[in-house]
Order: sequence, then C-alpha cells, then structure tokens
Amino acid sequence: MTAAPLVLLDSASLYFRSFYALPDSMTSPDGQPVNAVRGFADTVARILVDRRPSRLVACLDADWRPEFRVAAIPSYKAHRVAAEGDGAEEEVPDALTPQVPIILDLLDAAGLATAEATGYEADDVIGALAHAEKVDPVEVVTGDRDLFQLVRHSPTPVTVMYVGRGWNKVEIIGPAELAAKYALPAEFAGDAYAEMAVLRGDPSDGLPGVAGIGEKTAAKLITDFGSLHALIAAVHDPRDRRLTARVRTKLTEAADYLSAAPTVVRVAVDAPVLMDRPDVVPAGAADVDRLLALKKRWNLGTSVDRLIAALKR
Repeated sequence: MTAAPLVLLDSASLYFRSFYALPDSMTSPDGQPVNAVRGFADTVARILVDRRPSRLVACLDADWRPEFRVAAIPSYKAHRVAAEGDGAEEEVPDALTPQVPIILDLLDAAGLATAEATGYEADDVIGALAHAEKVDPVEVVTGDRDLFQLVRHSPTPVTVMYVGRGWNKVEIIGPAELAAKYALPAEFAGDAYAEMAVLRGDPSDGLPGVAGIGEKTAAKLITDFGSLHALIAAVHDPRDRRLTARVRTKLTEAADYLSAAPTVVRVAVDAPVLMDRPDVVPAGAADVDRLLALKKRWNLGTSVDRLIAALKR
C-alpha cells in the first residue's frame, strides 16, 4: 500500500491563479474582493480530499527576489518590480495584496503548517523540504514549471502536481512524464530539466537564456552531453566535433551568463526552512469557531465549509 504523501503547496502560485480565475465580484460585506481567498481555500480542500496527504506544508516567499539571485543576474524578475520601488517590492494587484493575510489566517485556524526561509523564495522552501524527505512520497502542487526540476525516483519519489490549468485539469509530472514531455533522459529528468532551463531561459523571470538556443535544442544538448558541465567542457575542447560551429559560437558568447545562471535557476535545497508548526494534517480543523468567524467576517461561504469538511477524517 502506497504511503500517504507529503504535499508541498506553492502558495503564491495557487493564490495568484485563484485571483485571476475567479471574479472580483466575490467580496466581503464591506466590499473587499476575496476571490483569491475562496479559490485558495477550495483548492486546499480538493487537495485534502483527492490526495489524502498525511502531511502538508503551505510554502511561502520570505523574499520574492532574493539578493543572491539578483547579484548573479541583475535582470532576474526586474520587470516585476513595483513602479518607483527599490526592488524589494513585487508589483502585486491592489485587490490581491490584502487577501494574503486572510489566507494565512485560514491556514492557521485550520491547523495547517506554513514554512518560509529568510532571504529565499517559496521555490527554495519547497526544494529544501523535498530534498530532505526520506520517508514519504512528495507531491508538489504548483502552477510554476520551474519546480519540474525536483522530480525524482529516490530516496522517495517526488512528483509535481501541475495546476497551470486548474485542479480539475491537473497534470501529474514524475520523471517519466517529464522525460517524455521535453525529450529528456528519464534517469535524471529533474536535473536535466533545470539545465535545459538554463540554456532556454525564461522571459517571465527575466532570464535571457542563450541567444538562438530554443527549448528543443537545449533539451537535445543536455541529453547528448549528459550535463551542462560536460557541454561547456566540450565548447572549450576544439577536438570535440559534436557541436556545430554555430552552436559552439552561441555558447561561447554566452559564457558569462552560463556561469551565473545555474545559481538563479536551481532551487536552493540548503535554504534554512522554518515551519510554524508540525506538518501533520490534523484530524479536524484546529479552531472551527475561528474558521466560522473568518467565514462570516469575509463572506467566504461554502469555501470554508469545504475546508472544514475536508479536514474531518
């Protein structure tokens, strides 16, 4: 019988998607939008019912644009910096910002763990917790492809529940699925994905990638050479004839980027994670009265009811 999983939530990814998926006509009695709160609560309830985790952690951004990543590549998420900001504040929709504390209140009243690491992103928290897990299978719930790099077979399996199109259309991505999706080697699909992502880049994160190297070429290069390190070694070895002159030139011109990008793309599995409570899913909401008070205060309706029901075991 398969062990119940440890579920790691990419919280910001989930509440951002809820915010954009649900109408802002969902409001509290005083007119404040609560669409992200309701969508997030509904998603957590569905995860509890459908996946039956024994443990669950809602992972948070302590720093959405960590200094160590900006130092490596200054363009990292630069386009997301709030206007007139100093780089420390992310441009978040005005109607979403006040909903985040309500989400945290719900998680606290439900008795579900949250975790963060000073100076790191939620991706790093998820990566550190997944990397350290030696007992239960891990399921990462996210709408962010960056976390595909975490999939593995052992010592415990790690899969990504990709919710880019919502929970009803969730894609379960393990090593085999990732390898098939991107033409990567199945035996180290997670690592290969991260190194392909370095070459490909990601405009949404301000990562330029190697000019002229698209996703398919990047995947083939990592598959053929086995690692980014081996690929770069081949670039500097004139005796290695596996690279075309064009590709060798492109990689040579991108040498500075290639030396810095892995620090940005790779999750920091050594992030100093702090959890606010044990990660065991409680057999019932920790404080039902408080959840019901939050329901009334913010007009959260059946979303809170579903969360309470999902916690009853």
